[in-house]
Amino acid sequence: MNSRRDFLQLLTTSAVALPFLPLYGSSEQLAFYDQSYEGPVLRVAIMGLGSYGTRVAEAMQTCKRAKLVGVISGTPAKIKDWQSKYNIPEKNCYNYENYDSVKDNPDIDAIYVITPNGLHHQAVLRIAAAGKHAICEKPMAINAQEGQEMVDACNKANVKLLVGYRMHFEPNTLEIIRMRNEGELGKIMFFQGLSGFKIGDPTQWRLDKELAGGGAMMDIGIYSINGARYMVGEEPIWVTAQETKTDPIKFKEGVDETIQFQLGFPSGAVASCLSTYSMNHLDRFFLNGDKGFAELQPSTGYGPIKGRTHKGELMKPHITHQTVQMDQMAGIISAGEKAVVPVDGAEGVKDLKIIDAIYEVCKTGGKKKLDL
Repeated sequence: MNSRRDFLQLLTTSAVALPFLPLYGSSEQLAFYDQSYEGPVLRVAIMGLGSYGTRVAEAMQTCKRAKLVGVISGTPAKIKDWQSKYNIPEKNCYNYENYDSVKDNPDIDAIYVITPNGLHHQAVLRIAAAGKHAICEKPMAINAQEGQEMVDACNKANVKLLVGYRMHFEPNTLEIIRMRNEGELGKIMFFQGLSGFKIGDPTQWRLDKELAGGGAMMDIGIYSINGARYMVGEEPIWVTAQETKTDPIKFKEGVDETIQFQLGFPSGAVASCLSTYSMNHLDRFFLNGDKGFAELQPSTGYGPIKGRTHKGELMKPHITHQTVQMDQMAGIISAGEKAVVPVDGAEGVKDLKIIDAIYEVCKTGGKKKLDL
């Protein structure tokens, strides 16, 4: 298994803003994709035509409110292939040197950045300067400072910045959030997040400190960080963490192999999480309250997501995550709709602040206060 993309083989906005994709997800979601749609369409260019870019492009073929219209790549052969496969006009094709000129192209509304983590920051700054909306894969940057600079640049340019948190639109996930919000789980006491797989090719960019910004934490671990926040429903106020490295040749300085971390929340709830590149079969969320529990396993894969609670199995419908994500993001960008769990740049910066703190306490030990 070489990457999270191999490992990881819907309904968010308010019911008023988006009546045809209901608040917490149900069979109406399936009905939406069987109906015709005549509203505005967000025209999207994808930057980075690798495996996940391809997955997003395929998923967008069934979107109602978002359409793939452009590409940005450093590989001319890939651009030609995508032009042919997705009927993309030559005028909407760019490379990494000339895509600033997208500012003069009225046929592209937004650019989805799907490149290595270390390249996100500069790309989003250039996209903002070109006056286009930005969607950026997670983690949105390699540290919180870079992330905040991206948020500031987009605010200054009056464009939206969204982060590819596809799980924020997943129906079983949203059903657990509904149950928690309505008190069905009682007082939340504990969350466990297990995120990991055994990474393969040691030469890939995910094991390159400059391109990845770290190791497992910057790839798969962010799911447990973000999941702890949206499952507990609070922002953590402290963190402790411990790093384990068994293969310093493969996992060089600054590239984490395994990190266990703990988060504390204002209510007294605690989270215990694991991020690793050295163990398979780790994709599980568990939330415990004094009146009930909820579990997702798999919790963040490409689906179907499976879950259960003290009331029984979760049976929400599955639609390709990236299809729903892009339709929902189109509504956020074009119609000002709101997500149940935010997907904006500020949300991404909060995760990066936690990651920064985790890396710090792995070196220093002790407990670090968080101010998100």
